[in-house]
Amino acid sequence: MSASLRFTRRVWKSFIDNKGHDAQCFPNARLVIHRAVPGTVDFSLKIEQSNLNRVGTVHGGLILSLTDTLGSLAVASKGHYMTGVSTDIGASFIRPAGRPGDTLHARATLTAMGKSLAYTRVDFTNPAGDLVAYGYHTKYIGKSSSDPNNVKFSEDGEQVIEGNDVD
Repeated sequence: MSASLRFTRRVWKSFIDNKGHDAQCFPNARLVIHRAVPGTVDFSLKIEQSNLNRVGTVHGGLILSLTDTLGSLAVASKGHYMTGVSTDIGASFIRPAGRPGDTLHARATLTAMGKSLAYTRVDFTNPAGDLVAYGYHTKYIGKSSSDPNNVKFSEDGEQVIEGNDVD
């Protein structure tokens, strides 16, 4: 397993262990991180009845919550243990995302990162691979950039080249 994947999963676990927003939105921890390289993370989430709105489609609030969480994990994939705070978030909905039992796939990409802001995009696809929604997320990372738990990865994310890779 790559160092970036291991680290990103550890940050995700810290989100759940914190018992905050992520633990409330994803109580069954059905969010699976499949792949993480610096700047890109692939996920899946099994759609449940509780993820639907009144007309039986995936609730827009779920897509926005996922955009928040997955955008943060895209920042984590670059070695940031503390992923900052949101300054802007939004989503566009293209087509229904699926039915209960289907798997919603997502790819979160860090599109830019400076000294104080990080920008992410999350593309959501249905089981057929069609784009169903996309979200964008801007995070203030100015203070989190100096967190002592941060690491630096090799370009391919396979190894930690600076910091401690604690399991």
